[in-house]
Order: sequence, then C-alpha cells, then structure tokens
Amino acid sequence: MGVAAAPHPSPNHGPRTDGPIDILLLHYTGMPDHDQALAWLCDPESGVSAHYVVHEDGRVLSLVPEDRRAWHAGRGQWADVSDVNSRSIGIEIANIGHPGGLPDYADAQVDALIALCHDIVGRHPIPPHRVLAHSDVAPGRKLDPGEKFPWARLAAAGVGHWVAPKPLADASEVLRPGDDGAPTLALQQMLALYGYGIEITGAFDRQTEAVVTAFQRHFRPARVDGVADHSTIETLRRLLEALP
Repeated sequence: MGVAAAPHPSPNHGPRTDGPIDILLLHYTGMPDHDQALAWLCDPESGVSAHYVVHEDGRVLSLVPEDRRAWHAGRGQWADVSDVNSRSIGIEIANIGHPGGLPDYADAQVDALIALCHDIVGRHPIPPHRVLAHSDVAPGRKLDPGEKFPWARLAAAGVGHWVAPKPLADASEVLRPGDDGAPTLALQQMLALYGYGIEITGAFDRQTEAVVTAFQRHFRPARVDGVADHSTIETLRRLLEALP
C-alpha cells in the first residue's frame, strides 16, 4: 500500500463472506486512553477490531489485512448490505468522542486519514457515497465519528460524498416524531434511496428519528436533533441529485 502503516496485528478477524469490498467505514475509538483503545482492538476477549487505527499525530497502524473481515461495524445496514463487516474496510480514528466532549480532530490526523482513504479507495471499488460513518449504518446505536468530524474537508480532498448543507431556516417547516402521512413517507423513501436502513412506514416513528439524527450528524451537523426541517430535507435532496 502507498501509506506507511506500521503493523500491529489483531487476532480479531475472519473470512469475508459476502460480495466485494465497497464500503469504507469511519469510527472514533471513543476511549480517553488511546493505547488502551488499541489494546482493546487487539484483545481476543473483546471481539472487536478494525483494519487501521489513525493516531492524533498522524501515525497509522495496520491491525487486520484488508482481505480479512475485521469486527468493527457490528449490527448494521446500508442499502442492500446487512453484513457490513464483510463488505467494508474499517478505520478507527483516535478520539475520545462524545463521552469526552467530542474534541476536534487533529490536523495531522486528518491529513493522514485522507491519504489512507485515497490509498484504500484506489484499490477497491468503493464509490464516494459509500464512505460512511459508523452512525450511518447503525443509527440510534452508534454516534461516531460524530458531528464534528470534518467530512467537508475530506470531500474537498476527494474523499467521500458531500454537498454544502442547506442553511438552517424557519423551524416551522418540519417533520417531527408523531407525524405521519405522505410527507413522512416521502422522507423515508428518500433516506432509503440514499442508503439508510429504514422501514418505510409512513409514520415518523423512533427509527425514523434515529435515521434523521444520523443523517444530520454526517451531512447537516449545524443542528442534530432528529427533526426533519427544511434544511435537512433539502440537503438530502441535494445529495440524491449529486449521486452518480
């Protein structure tokens, strides 16, 4: 590979069982001690791992070979993929995450991550709109890498799918929990078309709120509240229009 990644093998992996590698999934470690997080990813008792870890100073570690199924995604869904681990490469980014106030990602870390992502997508059929957050494939269960992750900076460097979010507008134009009918049905259909795992019910239920929150966390982070306001819906529409 083109990026210098130091080997730090984890035993937590297995054979891939489903389709090509066509998802790149980004996480934060979510632990205050980065060495402890690395140890956890390499502990046979933990049952978790990732292919790579990117430290705050830009060091990249390789834990699991890319042709193996690392155990990073857990239960999740994207489009027609339910075994996300088999179809993805997982990168853990050293950051304490929401439990520690979600500090900014370091510049050296983001630069190294961009280089690593370029290297990976150059060798696998991973389209930009399948460079995803853990929270995208597991709404309501996972928050990482969080609303402060610099997706726009990655996209400017040619990594991932992004459009400028529609600015926040009048809060009266919203779909919220408890709503139902054609507008909610259309919102669910749009989210599903983009790739989110959502049941089309026509009711703004708990799962819809979780998916809207995950969408905002990635694509409209100015306000993450699970309410589908005009800004959220218009940003989603722009993303759909920008798909290849």
